[in-house]
Amino acid sequence: MRMKQLALGVALAGIMAAPALAQNSIFVPLLTYRTGPFSNSGIPIANGMHDYLAMLNERDGGIGGVKLAIEECETGYKNEKGVECYEALKSKKPVVVNPYSTGITLALIPKASVDHIPILSMAYGLSASAQGQDFPWIFNPPATYWDGLSMIIKYIADKEGGLANLKGKTIGYIYFDGGYGLEPIPLLDQLAKDYGFTVKKYPVPPADMQNQSGLWLNVRRDRPAWMIMWGWGAMNPTAVQEAAKINYPMDHMIGVWWSGSEDDARPAGAGGKGYLSLNFNSVGANYPAIQDIQKYVIDKGNSQTAKDKVGDNFYNRGVMNSVIIAEAIRNAQQLTGKKEVNAEDLRRGFETLKITPERWKELGLEGFAGPVNVTCTDHNGHHAAYVQQWDGTKWVKVSDWITPMKDKVQPLLDAAAQDYVTKNQPWPKRTEACDKSS
Repeated sequence: MRMKQLALGVALAGIMAAPALAQNSIFVPLLTYRTGPFSNSGIPIANGMHDYLAMLNERDGGIGGVKLAIEECETGYKNEKGVECYEALKSKKPVVVNPYSTGITLALIPKASVDHIPILSMAYGLSASAQGQDFPWIFNPPATYWDGLSMIIKYIADKEGGLANLKGKTIGYIYFDGGYGLEPIPLLDQLAKDYGFTVKKYPVPPADMQNQSGLWLNVRRDRPAWMIMWGWGAMNPTAVQEAAKINYPMDHMIGVWWSGSEDDARPAGAGGKGYLSLNFNSVGANYPAIQDIQKYVIDKGNSQTAKDKVGDNFYNRGVMNSVIIAEAIRNAQQLTGKKEVNAEDLRRGFETLKITPERWKELGLEGFAGPVNVTCTDHNGHHAAYVQQWDGTKWVKVSDWITPMKDKVQPLLDAAAQDYVTKNQPWPKRTEACDKSS
């Protein structure tokens, strides 16, 4: 009898891991990483993405009367595994793919226009893919990495009394030594040239994410006025702890929006107090939609989320990712008059997406994030972000919304998009029509 129960349990686990697609459903796969050195960042995002979509199924019966079929595929944040997941899921006709890795995104970009499956890389991936004319199947709202870097430089300049006062200063850049960390360097080098500051670069190889002591001795020697961090996974809490050990002033260390989870700052204890990061979503569970997630999903045992983690920054980041997907599906249903939209329909839904402050309120998420506005030519929106600061126990918003330096970013985006197309010939010319509303 015991063996029969074990066998039944294994069978049920297999069904939960790879659910059969129901008839009359919209398939939304989630590429996630709940294991490996990036799991402390990947788990809350995966939970937020899953729970919001599951809540729509339970509360509303899906979107427009159609249930969402949700399936995760574990990538471990490995590029080759991400591509394997994509190829395995492709036959199930997904309406969108969420790579949740810049490296995986870069590998999938050439496939999107061939397979006609849109890729949503929300505020990560290839910055140049914001150019809709060259990348009609790639979407990366609400801001690119280059936007984020320019916002950080603006914040630093404000604290120093203006952009002119950056001249002669040294700014450190500690980064994950891979596609993600390398992505903003062209703009950083250009801004250093434009404003006369010196950049000291501190690459962190994947194998050394938890072994940074030597690197931070170099930081102590170089004494940069500010440190910018482009980290992920186990790299982030290690960097904050090592910075605290050398008594680096934490209010002069600022991370991009992927370096600002509670678990990035908390392990440093009192030493992490003052650490800064960008953010574009709110933190906390005091939103009707988040409370509906608790009621319809978490309280019923249909989530992997611990109750005390609901409302954490990266959990809410995952929720925001799924809000964008859900709104694009609604948009596609309205554009086409179809309930069961496909990937080509959803591409149109993304390309005409507008989430206004009023719409955020209607969704039960008033003030949760800034507007999201995507058009045929601009698949990003280049929206603002704000700076948050760790007070020792939680994140606190400490700046107004900061707009990117569009005059600096746009020419580089144009050039980068053209460079990508030139280097990847034959690159398909856009044939997809633009909807009038975009």
